[in-house]
Amino acid sequence: MPYHNEPTIDYGVAEHRDKLLAALEQVKAEFGKTYPLYIGGKQITTDTTLKSVNPAKHAEIIGHVSQAHQAHIDAAVMAANEAFSSWSQTTFEERAMYLVKAAAVIRRRKAELMAWQIYESGKNWDEADGDVNEAIDFLEFYARQAIELGKGKELVPYPGEDNRMVYLPLGVGAVIPPWNFPLAILTGTTVAALVTGNTVILKPSPLSSVMAAKFVEIMNEIRLPAGVLNFVPGPPEEIGDYMVAHKDVRFISFTGSKTTGLHIDETAHRVSEGQRWIKRVIAEMGGKDGIVVDETADVEAAASAIVAAAFAFQGQKCSAGSRAIIHEDVYDEVVEKVVAKAKVLQVGAPAENAAVGPVIDEKSFAKVTKYIEIGKQEARLVLGGTADDKVGYFVQPTIFADAKPDARIMQEEIFGPVLAICKVKSFEEGIDVFNNTEYGLTGAVFTRERARLEYARRYMMCGNLYFNRKCTGSLVGIQPFGGFNMSGTDAKAGSGDYLLNFVQPKTVTEQF
Repeated sequence: MPYHNEPTIDYGVAEHRDKLLAALEQVKAEFGKTYPLYIGGKQITTDTTLKSVNPAKHAEIIGHVSQAHQAHIDAAVMAANEAFSSWSQTTFEERAMYLVKAAAVIRRRKAELMAWQIYESGKNWDEADGDVNEAIDFLEFYARQAIELGKGKELVPYPGEDNRMVYLPLGVGAVIPPWNFPLAILTGTTVAALVTGNTVILKPSPLSSVMAAKFVEIMNEIRLPAGVLNFVPGPPEEIGDYMVAHKDVRFISFTGSKTTGLHIDETAHRVSEGQRWIKRVIAEMGGKDGIVVDETADVEAAASAIVAAAFAFQGQKCSAGSRAIIHEDVYDEVVEKVVAKAKVLQVGAPAENAAVGPVIDEKSFAKVTKYIEIGKQEARLVLGGTADDKVGYFVQPTIFADAKPDARIMQEEIFGPVLAICKVKSFEEGIDVFNNTEYGLTGAVFTRERARLEYARRYMMCGNLYFNRKCTGSLVGIQPFGGFNMSGTDAKAGSGDYLLNFVQPKTVTEQF
């Protein structure tokens, strides 16, 4: 069957809405459970657990997650190594079928999985729907891509010889996904490694470990062989470096902040005693994305896109459009429309499907509110600027106008509902302002001029560029995702090329 993206669900339809509301009640009744580690096919409950809380109501405990220590990392690496000897010898097609089966299970459990992340990660209904859809897409897409990869590479014929190139797995990998796409990115990064024949140690974010435990439950449900996937949530300060530097870990797949990503890269490339390879690091590390609007643009469409890109999921996406760069001829009009559209966004509980929910935790709340205070010194506050963490970690959509290109709110990733707007005198200046960051993940351009679209195509430095639409919402297989510079290694998730990050090519020649 050809690949296609999983369709979204309209929760305005009573049948779908009622099903999700029932799932929210069902999941709430399961709050407070303890989730074990999973190593070598065995569940392990440790003496230390971490509370996962609802960011919209931080007194509410979603679950308690057992925490791994360094000895558990050793056990997980050993189990993964043992499983690798047999898992690596299965065919690409056999491994792909596990992914197809997992996609079917997630499809059946969609409302439940949405409910878990609505509570644990603060996603509203549409964002949770998109997250689960993307997880299904990764499974279905990578399964098909793996089958093709298993056919090997066609080489130039040579008389008197048989020459073939095949792709072999690397070994044991550490997968470290983020909290903001708690099922989608976790699924994509994990199964890309598994379907190519590697075994995995999965260390989820402490902020979304219950959702990760549910993913592990699904992989157990489809009877993934013991040791192929090992689940080791735990404190990064204790097990992070230990796992990354472990001599038997062959690669690290990471999604998260620039600071953590650079530290992982540095740690991974210090050779440990007994290490037999150069470790491979696949990293996606965030962005400071922006939308450029020229004087010919459809200002209504541009304003809608700016608001959607800046404030969907509270701006907690690495692709979020936290900068708007507007030509002076339409600047006042666009700013007025952006403010008007953002002003009506409802802030509230994700379970009630508010347009804007909480930021993820106390640390994030402190960081975002700190940047709001910085913004008040650097630019003109035109909306929001207030926050309240008494019940949940809620920050009002905040907009700063008249920001300078080198302002901190134009340069640094805030990861919250904060938008900086900058005025430029020409389209070319707008592109220069866009490029004036250390990041290069997503960007968008609104113009009616073909020549300007082509100029942006050549000169805008970002891994994902969108014309006359928002800079968020990439689809697996359609817009392969990954960025330049400090946004990461530009490993295009959701592309056929992505699986090449987890294999090594071997050429075999037989002379007749």
